[in-house]
Amino acid sequence: MLATLIPLFDDKMSVCAYSVFARKDNHFLNPELEGGARYDGAGTVHELEVVSSMGMSMLSGGKEVFVPVNQFSVFAEISLQCTVPANKVVLLMDNSITPEPHYVKRVKELKMQGYKLAIRKLPISSFEPYKEILNQCDYILLNHAKIDIEKAKIYFSKVYPNIKLCAVNVDTQEQYDMLISHGGYDLYEGGFFRMPVRESETEVNPLKVNYIELLNVVNAPDFDLTDAADVIGKDPALVISLLEIVNRMALNSEITSIRHATAMLGQKELKRWINTAVTKELCADRPSEIARLVMIRAKFAENLAESFEMALMGQELFIMGLFSAIDIMLGKTMKEALDMVVVPKDVKLALLDNDGDFAPVLNFMKRYEDADWTEVSRLMVLGNMDMTKVYEAYLSALRWYRDLFPVTVTG
Repeated sequence: MLATLIPLFDDKMSVCAYSVFARKDNHFLNPELEGGARYDGAGTVHELEVVSSMGMSMLSGGKEVFVPVNQFSVFAEISLQCTVPANKVVLLMDNSITPEPHYVKRVKELKMQGYKLAIRKLPISSFEPYKEILNQCDYILLNHAKIDIEKAKIYFSKVYPNIKLCAVNVDTQEQYDMLISHGGYDLYEGGFFRMPVRESETEVNPLKVNYIELLNVVNAPDFDLTDAADVIGKDPALVISLLEIVNRMALNSEITSIRHATAMLGQKELKRWINTAVTKELCADRPSEIARLVMIRAKFAENLAESFEMALMGQELFIMGLFSAIDIMLGKTMKEALDMVVVPKDVKLALLDNDGDFAPVLNFMKRYEDADWTEVSRLMVLGNMDMTKVYEAYLSALRWYRDLFPVTVTG
């Protein structure tokens, strides 16, 4: 099994939902799955297996999850496969589900069971023929490049007033900014938050300069704990967080000294904590998904070390994942950002030039995030990687992030 999450944003860059995309088998190892055999077991919604096994807290922090269904799986016993609240699941249909009576009947049944419904890949010419299905839908995903949003706003507000419009394939920040300025869409999906910064901001926020100083202290070879403690002491939020963590570790006495706390953690754990805590702070004025993305990337990269025969390089791969969006965090180009921080040579080569020993890991993670299962499967075959280990590496990263930043799930 392979699975990944793709976020859906609102016009304030807040993540409102995630789409779950999964693949059960490696099609490169089983080429018959590219033919008629791909419909074997089509009555099972593999994404629901992922949702049910992971739970809403770990998967999406309680936000809605969009789960793809096709012309076969739409007739599956979805209620038996799904162990999370139906109102948190949006069944994402495509144009393989046609407006024929048996599909219309099934869609209405699912709506009655409490599931939300969405549809994608529907050309404008099909809006009217799909009227009975669209009347049941909560969302429609539209390719913004092929839609006149001004006309769409008028049409949907009159004919389907309860349906929310989602712009997909939003690939750049410029496209996103243009779309939100015009209005009309409720949600947006695309890779724009992963786009590199091409023009740098003139200055870095003074507080971020302090964070960069701290990163450079702990990422230097054999750093001094006292130096790290002195820099931590400049930021009250980091001090409080550090003392809370260490006091949970100290069973018999309360620790109030920053230097005592850093000594208690030791070099390895202090370095890990600072890299994650500071990365979160560097993302504070950026979309929340940026912090989530790099945190999960960091742990996913570390977990993949064994699969890439780099078991001894897990810590360096962790740093690569954390810094994979440092250009966005700092508002600098990647070259300018990496010139400001101390990073291992292989990390810099991968992030700046897509070169060196770590570049294949970074490339693999990005393909995985995009649910590019064909390429992911090809890379697993070439690298003799075990699919189950890769899947568990991703799940483990999600669990780690959940435990690092726990949320309260409501509804």
